[in-house]
Amino acid sequence: MGTTMNRTFTIRQLTKEFSVTARTLRFYEDEGLIGPERRGQTRIYSVKDRARIILILRGRRLGFSLAEIREYLEMYSPEDNARQLEHARKKFEERITLFEKQKVDIDVAISELKRSIVEVDEHLADAAAGTAPSEAAEAVAAA
Repeated sequence: MGTTMNRTFTIRQLTKEFSVTARTLRFYEDEGLIGPERRGQTRIYSVKDRARIILILRGRRLGFSLAEIREYLEMYSPEDNARQLEHARKKFEERITLFEKQKVDIDVAISELKRSIVEVDEHLADAAAGTAPSEAAEAVAAA
């Protein structure tokens, strides 16, 4: 089979390995993020294409836009790896800050929803008991 660096992959192998559709890989190709060789209608992916797919999918899972992923991929050069790593580190820190803010927002929303459930339950209990609704239930009903 030769060295690992000369290994090639078919679209079927990569779709299976990464659990993505062929359409997804063709989209990344259309966007210029990967550049498989063509042999007729057949796409032949290199080790470099495979590595880029890993980075693209990781970036997507972490919420990066295709433009941000493209920027990251385009700045890669073996001669200037430190610059790439510093840039990536900065982007990762920014993403952590965003996720931490979103987590706080989500925690607040969950707390508010739980409070609302308690108020609704009180209203339902009052209705079942035939008593007047509490002020909290009235507020929920009015909302």
